[in-house]
Amino acid sequence: MTTTSPRGGARPTATPPSVFVLLAAGAGLSAASLYYNQPILRTITQDFGATPAATGWLPTLTQAGYASGILLFAPLGDRLDLRRVILVKGAALSAALLVAALAPSLGALALASLAIGLLATTAQDFVPAAAALAPEGARGKTVGIAMTGLLLGILLSRVVSGAVGEHLGWRAVYVGSSALVAGLVAVVALRLPPMTPNASASYGALLRSTLTLVRRHAPLRRAALAQGLLAVAFSGFWSTLAIVLSREPFEMGSTVAGAFGLAGAAGALAAPVAGSVADKRGPSAVLRIGALLVFGSFLAMAVAPRSLAVLLAGTVVFDLGVQASLIAHQSIVYGLDGGARSRLNAILVSTMFAGMAVGSAVASRVVERWGLVGVGALGATAAAGAWIVRAWPAR
Repeated sequence: MTTTSPRGGARPTATPPSVFVLLAAGAGLSAASLYYNQPILRTITQDFGATPAATGWLPTLTQAGYASGILLFAPLGDRLDLRRVILVKGAALSAALLVAALAPSLGALALASLAIGLLATTAQDFVPAAAALAPEGARGKTVGIAMTGLLLGILLSRVVSGAVGEHLGWRAVYVGSSALVAGLVAVVALRLPPMTPNASASYGALLRSTLTLVRRHAPLRRAALAQGLLAVAFSGFWSTLAIVLSREPFEMGSTVAGAFGLAGAAGALAAPVAGSVADKRGPSAVLRIGALLVFGSFLAMAVAPRSLAVLLAGTVVFDLGVQASLIAHQSIVYGLDGGARSRLNAILVSTMFAGMAVGSAVASRVVERWGLVGVGALGATAAAGAWIVRAWPAR
């Protein structure tokens, strides 16, 4: 027996649970590709004889590529077979990671990093695929499974990258990730069913409609701006953490820098509680509290830059604030237009990653002159801006 899928095609009545696990793993492995370079920046700097400011462009380009790719590729998921989109982009992502592993110069690695960012947007294809295959009464739960995989991929990528980079070298990180993504593509080809597209408009028309959504919805613009500012703080910290920890008074290696991802996971995994709070008290309260948590964490780092305890506690708290704010912003954005949720999400996520790119670029210069004090001041300033955006009376 078959039934019509949300994307317009026919699919089996019940999708095996293993397929949803596969989609969660796919989202996590794809998103992880964005963050492998952060804990190993120090070893890359040493290998190429470059400056921290020069290697700081690697996470900047990766995140800028992701922000651009979200907008450029978002219409494809509405217009083409999503299974084919995942297979093509996944294979290209595996190739880009292998090119990064073989990069003969920092410039070549920078170009590969940009390509990795563009193609890591495959992570955002696995989530709507989960929604398309989910039973009607369990779509929210199913999408939550995919998002959990994506979140764990982001958080644990730093742990794995830091450990592998310290013991086997930074190139091994890219070789291993390329092999994992290639294996993922092979399994997807075997297990994921075709999904008929649900939009017949041209690619150009769908892309133009994204701009129309920005003009039409003021809450969308406000959410994107506030989350983008929080992303400046988030990325400024994570893109420079390995450099901060390598210096006095900490003098620690990339394994420790990667292990800080576990501290971030403690905060981020507690953040879904914000969803129920937003349902009961409204997202605005969650957003203001989240911005204050981020502000307080970075202010504490700037005031006590030599304290490892403050650094650890701040990592937990600011990750909680950023993730709670993202969940609250998504609850606002998804309620604006049920027929355009993928494009609305693309606007929010692309703006967020544009903020990450800015945060990486600025922090890589600030850390050279002022160390953790400068990074803390940058994060606190960005969080204060986000709080003002949310607290300012809506027009």
